[in-house]
Amino acid sequence: MPELPDVETTVRGLRPVLEGRRLTRVEPRRADLRRAIPADLRQRLTGAVVTGLRRRAQYGLIDTDRGDTLIFHLGMSGRWRVDPDTLGAHDHLVIETDAGRRLALNDPRRFGSLDLVATDALDAFPAFAALGPEPLGPGLTAATLGARLAGRAAAIKLLLLDQRIVAGLGNIYVCEALNLARIDPRKAGGAVTRPQLGRLVAAIPEVLDAAIDAGGSTLRDYARPDGELGYFSKQFRVYGREGELCPYDGGVIHRQVDGGRSTWWCPKCQR
Repeated sequence: MPELPDVETTVRGLRPVLEGRRLTRVEPRRADLRRAIPADLRQRLTGAVVTGLRRRAQYGLIDTDRGDTLIFHLGMSGRWRVDPDTLGAHDHLVIETDAGRRLALNDPRRFGSLDLVATDALDAFPAFAALGPEPLGPGLTAATLGARLAGRAAAIKLLLLDQRIVAGLGNIYVCEALNLARIDPRKAGGAVTRPQLGRLVAAIPEVLDAAIDAGGSTLRDYARPDGELGYFSKQFRVYGREGELCPYDGGVIHRQVDGGRSTWWCPKCQR
């Protein structure tokens, strides 16, 4: 499914189309995606003005002047299409604005979701209630991450994928950040040293920002709202590069599969 940079890129792409605009048409074209679409979504959003767009973990948020926030998740194949000439069978939500723009949420596999929540109750939304700090925000520091990892025997790679420790990190960017920070992904979380923590909290936003600048990673079906593809996959340090040379020290990149999920790392520099 789209990772954090893909969602951030989507939100930034939607912002100039939606922010400050009145929603003149909001039409769900089916009753559910991964779960039911709120039955009153059309009523509550039609006529509302979009006051802001943002991201929480791997969810996009569209705030309105009615005190409601539309929360979308792109699942495995979802994307927003901007000003499509025609609507297709997989366009499951259509939004039009007072500027004459049209957006369609397209999701062939229907693993995405749509929720409508009171803006002042977002922290209690089940998907957000236990989330850790945002990796691009001021809450991710060596001290806070060290406290969350203290005494943990599980591998640092697995712990960073735990949304309760850091919100929104997926497999690609955990592998990339651990390589940039020169940390063995198999190392126990509680054994990560203070210098390593310092490198890690610097590496995480560095790889995420680079991916956002490149427009995301574009794995499988993902594309930006303007239809363009993201190109960060061409910059991967270790992800998907088994047998190639590490960009840090020229060591050979290894791959290990645990529970159906692959990890790529360089045993020479990641310790």
